[in-house]
Amino acid sequence: MSIDRIEGFEPVANINARVLILGTMPSVRSLRQGFYYGHPMNAFWRIMSDILSESMPQTVMEKKRMLLAHNIALWDVCRSCVRPGSLDADIRDVAANDFSAFYAKYPSIRRILFNGAKAQELYRRYVSVYPANCESMRMPSTSPAYTRPYVEKLAQWRAGLEEIP
Repeated sequence: MSIDRIEGFEPVANINARVLILGTMPSVRSLRQGFYYGHPMNAFWRIMSDILSESMPQTVMEKKRMLLAHNIALWDVCRSCVRPGSLDADIRDVAANDFSAFYAKYPSIRRILFNGAKAQELYRRYVSVYPANCESMRMPSTSPAYTRPYVEKLAQWRAGLEEIP
């Protein structure tokens, strides 16, 4: 039985983006829905709406608008990979996104927030390109597989999105 390669999404970004949030690769459910963090148990959109004091976005356009209005970009480390199911631990044969081109196109990025340890690990392993004057932080995964209490995740994400240099 062969497992097909899966492809990620294009970045959500604009020229004013100061923060880049990086995941690993969209889940099976997200790939089916055609946008990031599509699993209803993933806390990403709830966390963003709570921190940004916005209504919970329902559509792809509302999600994009919310992030871009707050100068937040969203992407994944992997452009493509082989992964049966949705577990980050099963990711293999990674082709990373072109971050050199991304940073050239979006030069205002000042902070990278990794959505979980695996995103940071994959970035360090396959990319390791950082813009000048940029800092990075590993955030708690918003995945339901990472069972830390919501209030703890929210507090760390809030700290990561505050006081961008």
